[in-house]
Amino acid sequence: MLLDHAETVGDPLCGGFLSWRTLQQLQALGVDPFQLGGHRITHLRLFSAGRTATTSLPQVACGLSRHALDSALRAAALDAGAQMAFDHITAVEQGVARGKKHDWRSETLFLASGKHDLRGAARPRRTADPALGLRLRLAPTRQRAEMLGDHIELHLFAGGYVGMVLQEDGTANLCLALRKSALTRAGGSPHNLLAELAARDPAMAARLGDDWAQARIETIGAVPYGWIAEETADGLYRIGDQAAVIPSLAGEGIGIALASGQQAASYWLELGPAGAARFQRAFAQKARRPVQVARVARGLAESPLGGLLAIFATERIPATIHALARMSRIETAPTAIPATNSH
Repeated sequence: MLLDHAETVGDPLCGGFLSWRTLQQLQALGVDPFQLGGHRITHLRLFSAGRTATTSLPQVACGLSRHALDSALRAAALDAGAQMAFDHITAVEQGVARGKKHDWRSETLFLASGKHDLRGAARPRRTADPALGLRLRLAPTRQRAEMLGDHIELHLFAGGYVGMVLQEDGTANLCLALRKSALTRAGGSPHNLLAELAARDPAMAARLGDDWAQARIETIGAVPYGWIAEETADGLYRIGDQAAVIPSLAGEGIGIALASGQQAASYWLELGPAGAARFQRAFAQKARRPVQVARVARGLAESPLGGLLAIFATERIPATIHALARMSRIETAPTAIPATNSH
């Protein structure tokens, strides 16, 4: 039974860039992002302090909206025999997902609520300067299409970065990951922040164009980047961002969602509800390296010196960028299930 809060498939803020590893995972499930119209991405372009550097990606990636991807995944699940129901789940307890319409009871729950927490399974968010996420969908224009082309762009600034990529419908997906302090310096206004970035950076101004102020800005607060679920209750498998929250500049969030879901399914088929804790420990071990690498890269991206180092490495030692990209990918093969006689 797949529980979702809305019958209409939405377009979540994160996950509009699919890495080469994620493409392989999806294609193995019978979902081809390029058949959905996904935009081919072959290069990375960095901007920092008025400097620019470009390098090829290790393999071809894809720009695809979450609306298109999630629609295809939902259809694939239904075709495979899943049932679907709609309710707004507010809390989880032992064997119960509490919704506004019903209490849904099962000996096993798979928690896949993304960056949103539920009562009974909240993640710690103890930080003096939490991470925030902002997103705009910019209308298709020939100018943006020509500027972005087959590139994913990262515009680095003190306290955060902007990621931009074209998607299947020609829109430009613009996401910001930033510290709350960076937004505070802009008076707490996302519009002020973007206007200030455009005023300092002609490349950002050109990409925003004259119509960006009319676009709706979506936000998500207190994102627990770097968090990994090390343990869980019996019968509660935490997957996706509920298993590990990788910093968004790695572009591996969807890869972690798919890998954790497949590994959780393997553990459940072998061990049932009692396998949840073993799964969580095994997946935490698998996720640790890519998450740690992405945390280091994020820390560098948010500092002026780190931004200049990234530009230098991209220009002079592109193999360094390729190595970081490879090290921040999640291993897709399921971890071996420990021998047990308990199920």
